[in-house]
Amino acid sequence: MASSLTVSTTTATGAAAGTAAANKQREGAEVITGAEACFAHSKEMLKALGFPGGVMPLRGLEECGWVKETGFVWMRQKAPYEHYFRGTGTRVRYDAEVTAYVEEGRMKRMTGVRSKQVLLWVPIVEMSLDGEKRDKIYFKSNVGIGRSFPASAFADEEEKEEKKEEGGDKPAGADEEKKGEVGGDKPADADAATK
Repeated sequence: MASSLTVSTTTATGAAAGTAAANKQREGAEVITGAEACFAHSKEMLKALGFPGGVMPLRGLEECGWVKETGFVWMRQKAPYEHYFRGTGTRVRYDAEVTAYVEEGRMKRMTGVRSKQVLLWVPIVEMSLDGEKRDKIYFKSNVGIGRSFPASAFADEEEKEEKKEEGGDKPAGADEEKKGEVGGDKPADADAATK
């Protein structure tokens, strides 16, 4: 599938109210299609905002867009996706479409992201860089409760390689610990199959 870049000029005339509102949000967007182009665009966007590249590990992206004037972004993938972050011990589910309003160091009014807390899937509505050195990421739920994690726990493979080349801060014995770990990525519907 070829990648492309277009600028949306959709108007809401004659559309249903819900569709009209969605189209209005996306007016003037830079729209990217194709898996490779979307993946590169999402990495660039996260980096521009100050976030590590692995904090939104979406797979099979088909379309993404960014309205720079308002900060509205969306990322649409083929199917919902579930990811286990080993560095934080958390499982996160990403819907087929994830949206947010972004600004440097912050994603707010997020939709389509949920974190598993004990037995419940809790919607994540905001994430922001935190700490004196902006070396932590604070995740806020829809009930206002949140948690902070080291930003380094969300580094992508490219960022991990850069860290290694710089001398890194990998603790002794980290490789041995990884050998016994289980987890990783799985389709979002995998939980349903095991119940």
